[in-house]
Amino acid sequence: MMRAMYSAVSGLKTHQTKMDVIGNNIANVNTVAFKSSSVTFQDMLYQNLSGASGANAITGVGGVNAKQVGLGVTTGATNISIEDPGAAETTGRGFDLRLTDMNSTNFFIVNNGSENVFTRSGSFYVDGAGNLAMTSTGYTVMGWQVDPVTGEIVKDTVSALRIMKPENMTSPPEATTDATMSGVIDKNDPDVSSDTGLIKNLNFYDKQGYSYTARFSIKKVDDNGNFTVELDSILDSNGKAIIDADTATNAQLQSLFGTQRTNKNDYKLQDGYKVDQGKMVYTDKNGATHELEYKTDKVPPYYSDPKTGDTHSLKDVFGVSQDMLDRLAATPPKAQIDGFNGVGDTLTINDTRVALDLKFSAADGTFIGVGGGTDPDAVLNLAGSGLFPNGNFENITIDFSKTQNTNNGGKSTVTMDTGNVDDPSLGKGKKLGDMIGLSVDNNGKIYGTYDNGNTELLGQIAVAQFANASGLEKIGENCYATTLNSGEFDGIGREIQADGSKMTSGELEMSNVDLSQEFTQMITTQRGFQANSRVITTSDTLLEELVNLKR
Repeated sequence: MMRAMYSAVSGLKTHQTKMDVIGNNIANVNTVAFKSSSVTFQDMLYQNLSGASGANAITGVGGVNAKQVGLGVTTGATNISIEDPGAAETTGRGFDLRLTDMNSTNFFIVNNGSENVFTRSGSFYVDGAGNLAMTSTGYTVMGWQVDPVTGEIVKDTVSALRIMKPENMTSPPEATTDATMSGVIDKNDPDVSSDTGLIKNLNFYDKQGYSYTARFSIKKVDDNGNFTVELDSILDSNGKAIIDADTATNAQLQSLFGTQRTNKNDYKLQDGYKVDQGKMVYTDKNGATHELEYKTDKVPPYYSDPKTGDTHSLKDVFGVSQDMLDRLAATPPKAQIDGFNGVGDTLTINDTRVALDLKFSAADGTFIGVGGGTDPDAVLNLAGSGLFPNGNFENITIDFSKTQNTNNGGKSTVTMDTGNVDDPSLGKGKKLGDMIGLSVDNNGKIYGTYDNGNTELLGQIAVAQFANASGLEKIGENCYATTLNSGEFDGIGREIQADGSKMTSGELEMSNVDLSQEFTQMITTQRGFQANSRVITTSDTLLEELVNLKR
């Protein structure tokens, strides 16, 4: 038989192999992160008809080359274009990740239940067990865990990233440590001049995430920029007072906030009342006058009409507020009537309160200091007061430096809020947070976001790099396995940004199949196959002529 026929048969087989590879490439033109392959041909063994001979210096005859006839073609190699990246496809899904390589080809590490394999397909999701996994196969994504003590990534042997395990579903609470008061205090604001003062609430958290409200009152002392800030009460989340200025002792209140001071409050006779010949007289709506008797058998004292039996409170006669009446009636009394015998057009009440002085410049209303000096801060001494033995509170430093005393049309705009004056996100305190979102940064770090404002590091996706990435073996399902020629995986992996590479969230790597190139290769493969088939038919014709020599 003719050698040409067998060579052509090998050519048919080899071109068929190349066509198979082209067909597989085209079939996977839309497969995520698919890497196209190409076939390299090589010639086969040669039959030597005669060997080569060297030149003969004696006879002067030159050398003769060997006479060889080739025996066909075979597949030399099937190469994977693994280093050629596919185009980016935007998906908008947070766990769709695209690898962008710089100096080395990176692979995600996934586990199929028995071993670690490798993939460029970054289409992931969180499965029912809370693991990050491939959407197509369910293989778990491998990476590094977070040290529960330090909160830092521990870069040891890779393990499954169970990012939604129970302990990750909530973020621990934080106690409030900082607060600020800011805005305008207008001395003409009627609330500032009242007995109760301008009420402002500060909402804060303890170490267990329970919320509380500290209620403060701001009161004017004079028209020269002097005010006081008083802690009235601390309420729990149900509105129940755990500290009440009306029932707590002054020593208790001083241990929390402020120093003891006594304010002198003068009240003038109200319409319908007057002092006549040493008697308190009331004129009713009919014009009739009634002499009133001052009674001290109750606290607070009051006036009585001996003829009608009607009573007239200090609120009726002098306009004393209900808050001040309650302070007079408190046990022990928080306020006392100063030297009053029931007759006179002025009633003076000495009101003993625990408060801090708040001082502004009389010239321009700028803040000077709190507590009698130039300090901008005051401390709500929750942890050091001894009133809360459970130890759930932290002291809260309140910064008053952002307040000012200016004319604002009789309306104060001052507010109180938690947070540091330089960085409001610090010291705010937080409740127990529930997870509301997950995200992955360019370095593969996975973060959980919580409804208390916290962001927690939950793990990091590691990548694998190989000395010869093209030596990896395709095992299907968009995955690769190591071979003797690819290099081994060390079980630890690498941080993707170590060489400038990165992960991009919300994108996938598309197939790197170039259809124009594949169709061109298809044409040349078809022509090669066709030419080899012609060799076979021609060889058959020659053999037919040989047989026909004998007729």
